[in-house]
Parts: sequence; C-alpha cells; structure tokens
Amino acid sequence: MLTDIEIAQKAQMLPIGEVAKKVGILEDELIYYGKYKAKLDLSLYERVKDNKDAKLVLVTAINPTPAGEGKTTTTVGLGDALSRLGKKTMIALREPSLGPVMGIKGGAAGGGYAQVVPMEDINLHFTGDMHAITSAHNLLAAMLDNHIHQGNELKIDTRNILLKRVLDMNDRALRNIVIGLGGKVNGVPREDGFMITVASEVMAILCLANGREDLKERLSKIVVAFDTDGNPITAKDLKAQGAMTLLLKDAILPNLVQTLEHTPCLVHGGPFANIAHGCNSLMATKIALKLSDIVVTEAGFGADLGAEKFLDIKCRYGGLTPNAAVIVATIRALKYAGGLSKDNLKEENVEAVKRGIKNLEKHIENMKKFGLPVVVALNKFEQDSPAEIEVVRQCAKENGARFALSEVFSKGGQGGLELAKEVLGAVEEKSNYKPLYDLNLSIEEKIRKIAQEIYGAKDIAFSNQAKKQIAEYERLGYGNLPICMAKTQYSLSDDPTLLGRPEGFTLNVKALSLSAGAGFIVCLTGDIMTMPGLPKVPSAEKIDIDQDGKITGLF
Repeated sequence: MLTDIEIAQKAQMLPIGEVAKKVGILEDELIYYGKYKAKLDLSLYERVKDNKDAKLVLVTAINPTPAGEGKTTTTVGLGDALSRLGKKTMIALREPSLGPVMGIKGGAAGGGYAQVVPMEDINLHFTGDMHAITSAHNLLAAMLDNHIHQGNELKIDTRNILLKRVLDMNDRALRNIVIGLGGKVNGVPREDGFMITVASEVMAILCLANGREDLKERLSKIVVAFDTDGNPITAKDLKAQGAMTLLLKDAILPNLVQTLEHTPCLVHGGPFANIAHGCNSLMATKIALKLSDIVVTEAGFGADLGAEKFLDIKCRYGGLTPNAAVIVATIRALKYAGGLSKDNLKEENVEAVKRGIKNLEKHIENMKKFGLPVVVALNKFEQDSPAEIEVVRQCAKENGARFALSEVFSKGGQGGLELAKEVLGAVEEKSNYKPLYDLNLSIEEKIRKIAQEIYGAKDIAFSNQAKKQIAEYERLGYGNLPICMAKTQYSLSDDPTLLGRPEGFTLNVKALSLSAGAGFIVCLTGDIMTMPGLPKVPSAEKIDIDQDGKITGLF
C-alpha cells in the first residue's frame, strides 16, 4: 500500500469553490488561500444562523497506544461514507500542531484513503492560524514584561506571574528559563518558561469565541499575573486585547478543505486534549450544523479527555446538543491495554484482548453517563483475527452499544458504509445529552466528579499548591467555571503505566491554572507537561523535500 503522503499527492482535488457549492456556501463568503483552501467569512453564519441544525456526531476513542488509534481517520472515512449514502455531510476537525508533526506523529490529517487534503499544507503551516495564536500570545507576554520594565504602574508581583510564552514546537529545553539577563536595559530578570502553542489560553479562546467581538472580550479577561496586593492583572489592564484581536482577525475564520472523496471539511483549531481544550472551533461546528444534514466532529485523545471536554465545556458554552458518540477502538490498543508491549501487538492474542476490553467498557459507560447513543467503531487492521474481533463485537452488544467494522484506512468511504449505517441508526435514537456536573459545585467537587465518574478514581490527592489555588480562585469569583483536566492520554488514571481499567487509584492534582478568558480552570494531574519534548528519533528526521518541492515523510 502507498504511504499517506503518496496517496494524498495522487489525489484529484476539486477547486475549493466547487466543494463549497455542495453545501450552499456563496462565492463572496470564501477567502481563498490558493486553489484548494479557503477561509469562511463570518457573514456566512449570519446568513444561515436560522437554518435548522444538523445531527451532530462526536468521534472519540479508547485510550491509545503511542501510535494513536485512527480517530481522525475514522472521522474522515465516516464523513465520506455518509456522503456516499446521500447525506449532505460536513466534517469538523482539529488543526494539526507542528510540535507532534515534527515529533511523534508525522502528521494528523487522517490516513490511508481517509484523509483531508491538501495534507501537506494542513500538516505544516496551513493558513497560519497557529502562528497567529503564537504571535498574539507572545505579544501579551512582551507587553507584560515591558510594563514591568517601564516602571510597573500596575504593581505586578514578579513572583506571581501566570503567563508563560509559547512556541509551536516540542522543546523541553524551554520549559524553565530565566529572562531579562544582561543588565537594566534588557528588562527585569525573572524565571519564565514556554508552553507549546496549543496549550495557550489564546488557542482555547479562539475555539470558543462567537465572533470577533466575543474574541476581544475573552482575550481581555486573560489573567496574566497578580499585583502585590493579590488582585488579578488582566490583558485588559495591559491594554493588549485590541492588538491581540487584530493578530487573530483571520485566524478566527474557519478553514474549508476537502477529503479525498470531496466531502467538505472545516479544519480549525483545537489539538491536544491531554493538556488543553482539545476540540475544534465552536464557529466551525456551528457553521457546519447550519449547512448540512449531519456533522461529524472529533475531540482529542480518548473519551476520558477529549469527549469529556467536548461535552462539559464546548457543548455547554455553544448550546450544542450532540446526537451520538462513536468510540474508535483497535485490537492492538486493546492488547496494549491488556498488558502486551507495543512490540507484540501484531500476533493473535484473544486473551490479551479480553483483558484489555475493560477499557472499552469504561468508555461506553462514560458516554452513556452523558446520555448519548454509542457506536463502537473497530478500526480494522490486516492482522486482526476473527476471534479477536468477536470479543469487541460482544462487548459492544453486552454494554448497549452498536458495533461496526471500519475499514476506511484501506478502502475510504466504501470501507465506512457499515459504520455510517449504524451511525444513522444511532442519531435517530433519543439523545438525552446533559453535562456531567453542575457549574455551581465547588472546584474540588467538580474535579472529584470527573475523576471518580469518568476516570474511576477511588480518591483525589490535592497538593498544597493546588489547595491554595482552589481557595484563591473561589475567593476571586471563578469557582463556577468548568474544569479542563490535563492528564496523560495513555491511562484512565494519571499514571501512563496503569493500562486497561485501573481501580482503587488516587488521582494526584499538582496544580491549577486559571483560564478566565476561555472560561475554565485547568487542572494539572500527574506528570503531564504543557511543553512536550521530542522523542529519541523525532519524526522530523524522516521528513524531507526535494528540489522540485515534493515532500516525503509526512504520514
């Protein structure tokens, strides 16, 4: 079989204007980025906002192996399959981040014959959204340090600064640094550090904003530091929100591309549900809902992370009512959850699948806690045996979920027809969607609710720092915000080595951070890092371009 990039390079793409016509987007509502990419003017939403909403399907997954389990691939293939069945379909995806593209993934635009194209552009700089977010965030950081240097009229406590700088690259060396060295002319020395761009509150704000005015209002609320009296200092206090919004004036516009089978796809914002919000933009989803019969979207990593945030944060703020959830599973991930090493996942081992199936059971249970009909999509690999597949099929049946084999990687939309038919059946069932927790609960109670009901934790241990932060945020009036958990994607617990369905564990909460503009509180658990590092052999080593501009190594 051809590699992902070879398949993408052989694709016959339609001009993006033709793709737009499929769902009634007008020429004046397109802002072209070459022949095959366009941004959508926000006037489009104003024109269609009174249309009836489409059915909304969330694609999530079990806890993955390090290679991932094909959630984006399944989302794309399902969208193409629904199009083949005559449904006016749109797909809403997250944008890839350069950090993992150059680090471990080599790309994040689907795979095989279920991809969004042009995949090279999407995986690299695309339309510059990530760079705009990076620039807007770092402008705020620069204005903060400049204010301190220029006399510190706001009496900012340099020992109590929340805002770090960001970069769209994995680079562990930047986690903890010292800035302002070299004398008075170079500013005020202090400890600082970098996060990856996708962990920036600016990213979350872009994804949750309802237009430019709302974007500006949310940016103005970012808490960057505290003054010497313990009062919060915001971006508004630094008069930064106008210039930040200017830098994001185009980034807030959803990006329209296409699948290999020409299904319209909006790719906009939101990677990394392990350390961030992890959902694509609200504007992209809302526009898609007004233009189609059915919308297929995704949220990052497993249902314990991305799906929970989608259902407790995005849907709550956006007034969205999802109609069904698809849980992507693979035999190899179930074997991994059942205790096999990642090097021993190709050989048949029914007993390992049976041991690991508890992970899938928990994710089905979790989606039902939110009141959603569930479809289990088994992303089929060539080496999967009939006996292994049967274990998954029975698990879905016994836990009240539909089941379908998905072969979209090798067959595109044709390989997703079985899944599409099950999804169409699921969306006709009654969705009793409701968030997991009431916002009026205390911060600790909300964290406890997520940890015990979604992760299966027995108890929670809060560090002294976390306890102080909870008390401080509640004192300042932020206690009613939802919680955005930062946790390893490999386990339901905060320990990546506890696979399957761990029980009796204590979730360790190290620290919290306030994202007042985005409208949530980030809760850091275990050893999760907001600036990942590169692996021993980064995927960048395999990525190349020749004299004619032909790219290789993206996958």
